[in-house]
Amino acid sequence: MSEADEAAAVDRLAPVLRPVRAGNGFEEALEQILQIVRLGLVPQGQRLPSERELSDRLGVSRVTLRDVLKVLTDEGIVESRRGRYGGTFVRRRPEVSRGSAEEELRRRIEKVDLEDTLRFREVLEAGAAGLCAAHGLDQEQAHRLRSALTATHEAPLAEYRRQDTLLHLTLAELCGSPSLATQYAAVRATVNDLLDCIPLLVRNLEHSQQQHEALVGAVLDGDADTAREVMREHCAGTAALLRGFLS
Repeated sequence: MSEADEAAAVDRLAPVLRPVRAGNGFEEALEQILQIVRLGLVPQGQRLPSERELSDRLGVSRVTLRDVLKVLTDEGIVESRRGRYGGTFVRRRPEVSRGSAEEELRRRIEKVDLEDTLRFREVLEAGAAGLCAAHGLDQEQAHRLRSALTATHEAPLAEYRRQDTLLHLTLAELCGSPSLATQYAAVRATVNDLLDCIPLLVRNLEHSQQQHEALVGAVLDGDADTAREVMREHCAGTAALLRGFLS
């Protein structure tokens, strides 16, 4: 990968990668790289940006970054490969049985306030959709949004949630508020951690795609009220699924 290609790949991680605050370099760098993995911004089996790019974007030393990567390696989240095409790669997660997945979902739920997380997500998502529609998108931004939508249509089942995440992150990025995009990336990582424990339901995905189409259409038409309402309904669907698997 050329330096230009690598820089472009890191730019796509902009909603998550940001300079850490003094005093908590290790902890905040670990949090951000975990978000990259949980959001699927670097797919399973693919390589993280180079140590140079990560340390520059995070504002940490190579020593601190290597300590972070060692923790992630020890936890089985990433693996290091040597050689010309080496680097740090996101490990593929093993398949789990339905019963084990439900147990894991309940275990993860214990660590978060589910209702608070779902409400905060709805506020951020509806806000981003409304802002994009109200302020409008330029030609390049509109192309990015359409391309993200197309990727969800073309994604095989195993890739769908990652492409869905990228569509929503694109909308958050385009709303014009870096603070909102950063907060959304964090809450979406928490939601993805829970969604990974429930099955992909074809009927639900078909409905989600209809909502995605209506959402993008409203944004591109500049219809802020409809964009917010469609997004609220979309978030409510995800909330209902999670509650259903916990009942």
